[in-house]
Amino acid sequence: MTTEYLEDLDLSTEAGKNGIERAGEIIRRGGLVVFPTETVFGLGGNALDPEAATKIYRAKERPSDNPLIIHIADPSEASLYTETSDLFERLSKRFMPGPLTVVLPAKPIIPKTVTAGLPTVAVRCPSHPIAHALIACAGVPIAAPSANLSGSPSPTTFRHVREDLDGRVDMILGGECEIGVESTIVRLDSSDTLTLLRPGGITPEQLGEFARVELSDAVLNKLKEGETVQSPGMKYKHYAPKTPLYLLRGGREDRQRFLAGQGGRFAVLAYTEEIPSLSVHPSSPVVFDLGSENDPAQQLHRLFYLLREADKSGCERIYAALPSTAGLSLALYNRMIRAAAYQIVSVN
Repeated sequence: MTTEYLEDLDLSTEAGKNGIERAGEIIRRGGLVVFPTETVFGLGGNALDPEAATKIYRAKERPSDNPLIIHIADPSEASLYTETSDLFERLSKRFMPGPLTVVLPAKPIIPKTVTAGLPTVAVRCPSHPIAHALIACAGVPIAAPSANLSGSPSPTTFRHVREDLDGRVDMILGGECEIGVESTIVRLDSSDTLTLLRPGGITPEQLGEFARVELSDAVLNKLKEGETVQSPGMKYKHYAPKTPLYLLRGGREDRQRFLAGQGGRFAVLAYTEEIPSLSVHPSSPVVFDLGSENDPAQQLHRLFYLLREADKSGCERIYAALPSTAGLSLALYNRMIRAAAYQIVSVN
C-alpha cells in the first residue's frame, strides 16, 4: 500500500481543505487515515463498516479482543450509536469536545468488530481542529485506536507515526498533540456513579464534581487471568519500548545512589531538577528530560516521545522514577507501569 502524507496541514488554505476532503473520502470508502488529536495520533476507519475495523486491527497488529473507540464530531451524535443518559449529558457538557471517552451501551448499528464483541462501545468527541474537521467531513463516526503498532508507545509526532505505519494506511495527516497520552475512559454505572477504566488528561478529582468515582482495579494493577478487556489500555504490557524499562521506587538521593552503581549503557528519564547531578554521574547514563518533578502535565506530554527516543539510544535498559498516583500523575503511573511490564525496583 502507498501512503499519502500531509505533514503540514493548514485548514485555512485551499490545499488544507482539499486534503481533508480526500481524507474524508478515504474513510467513507473503507480506507484508513491517521490523524492528530489533542491526546495522541489516532488510526481511523469508518466505525459503521465491519471491514474497516478489521483493517485497523491488521494495520496495528492488534488483538481483536481489544475494543475500539468511536470518535464523533459533536456530543449530540452519541445518541445515534449508543444509549446515553443524564450523567453522560452532564459529563459531555463539561468535558466534550475534549479528552474524555465514555463507555455506553452500543446500538446495533455499531459492528461487533468495533466493540470486540462487547455490548458496549466507547465514545469520544475530540477537540483537535484537524480531528474534528475529518470526522465532520467523513460524515460517519470514526473508529480509532492510537496510531502505533500494538503494544508500543503511542505516537505524538508525525515522524513516529510514519515510522510505525508507513505502507500500512492510506493517508497520514500531520499536527500537534497537546496532552501526549490517551483520553480518560469512564464507564457509567448509575445516575451518580462511574468507574474510571483508564486515567488521562481529565482527573478523578474533576470527574468527582459530577459523580462518585470508583477506580477500576486494572488502573493500578494487572488484569486478572481471564478478565475481559473493557476498554483500550487495560492490557498487562502496553505502551512499551523495546528496551526494558524499570521504575525506581524511592527518593531522589536513593535513585542517585542506585544509578551510580549501575554498569553498562543505560538511559534515564529524569526530572529536570535531577539532570545537573546526572550529567556528572560516574555511570554516565544517557539522560532524557521528562520535565519538572512538579509538572505532571509536562511529563505526560513528553513520556511517549521520550520512550521512543530512548529506544533509539542503543542502551541496554531504561530507568525512571515511579510516579505518584495523585491527580494527573495517576495517568503517568498507569502508562509507565504497563510500559515497564510492572518491573518496579525499590531503591530506598
